[in-house]
Amino acid sequence: MRELSEKKGRGHRQRLRDKFLKRGIDSLNDDEVLELLLTLGTPRKDCKNAARSLLEEFKSLSGVLDAAPDELVQVKGIGQLNSFAIHFIQSVARRYLVQRLENKDYLRSSKEVAEYLNHSMRNLPREIFKVILLDAGFAIITTKTLFKGTLSANTIYPREFIKLILDYNAAAVVVAHNHPSGRVEPSEADLKLTRNLFLACCVMNIQLLDHLIIGSSAMPYSFADHGLMAEIKNDCRTLL
Repeated sequence: MRELSEKKGRGHRQRLRDKFLKRGIDSLNDDEVLELLLTLGTPRKDCKNAARSLLEEFKSLSGVLDAAPDELVQVKGIGQLNSFAIHFIQSVARRYLVQRLENKDYLRSSKEVAEYLNHSMRNLPREIFKVILLDAGFAIITTKTLFKGTLSANTIYPREFIKLILDYNAAAVVVAHNHPSGRVEPSEADLKLTRNLFLACCVMNIQLLDHLIIGSSAMPYSFADHGLMAEIKNDCRTLL
């Protein structure tokens, strides 16, 4: 009976693999994707119920991938090996997305930048502040996390911000941070912070091109697209 059950399970997993290989990821629903992912950690175990439990707990595939390892192991049927497989694939995807950006023209790669930022910053329980460093031709050098915590105009020090830019010999930057609430509209603190950083960049002859806010929407909120960078530029020109 046990051998029959194991054989049936192997056949089911193989059918899912064949389905993916023939028709791609869009042919699988989220619980099937998770089921296949869990088999990387426990290849001989039936992972169907565990995959469904994960979706019930974290509400979506992205929620599962964003969950911390210690949260994952609290779900019934998820052990250390399964937790490792999920956390590892999330980290691989993040590295792939950031490396795909390097040396690309920022202005022509806005979709890829948005995908990377949404993947790395969406649904996080606390705010993080990232800096995308660009060369004189607006090619992406790299991205760096400058701050983790509760963001305000006083938590990002212009001196550390400018030092990071100079360390990479960047000529322009784009900054981004997330709103754990899911809303993307900028707060007064966001506006004040952007003005402070823009002013610091102007003094050093560095271009601050945009400030992006990551929330629950498909695309980040862009200060530049909403005319806020132009307003800040005018304000800073008056001060200077």
